[in-house]
Amino acid sequence: MSLSEFTAISRYFKEVGSASADPAISLGIGDDAAVVSLPAGRQLVVSTDTLVEGIHFPVGSSAERIAYRALAVSLSDLAAMGAEPRWYTLCLTLPELQPQWLEGFCHGLVDAAASSGISLIGGDTTCGPLTISVQVMGQVAAGSALAR
Repeated sequence: MSLSEFTAISRYFKEVGSASADPAISLGIGDDAAVVSLPAGRQLVVSTDTLVEGIHFPVGSSAERIAYRALAVSLSDLAAMGAEPRWYTLCLTLPELQPQWLEGFCHGLVDAAASSGISLIGGDTTCGPLTISVQVMGQVAAGSALAR
């Protein structure tokens, strides 16, 4: 059984995004864009990674492992910059929106996010070859980001 984009967002991703009630999120999943607030004296650190089936993970990998890896790779970029993880967006390109796959994928996201406390605040879903892009956002005290 295949799902529509909006049904999939409502059924799977809204729940993942609301897993942690973050008062800094004024508007999250389900709108055209997210709205977040940073405390005074903090800077936003942003990183994006894309994973493509057959290049960044083996064809036939489990949905849970793909999701976990996609978020973990991006979280490591925030850690390298000394940033506290806050939010992430997810762009998910799938050949078909299948409930069982999406359920496993969301479990992987929840598992990967659990230790960092990062919250899903939006993204996009589209049809095509399996590709996952994760954009993570974290915060640091102004002037304290670690650069190379």
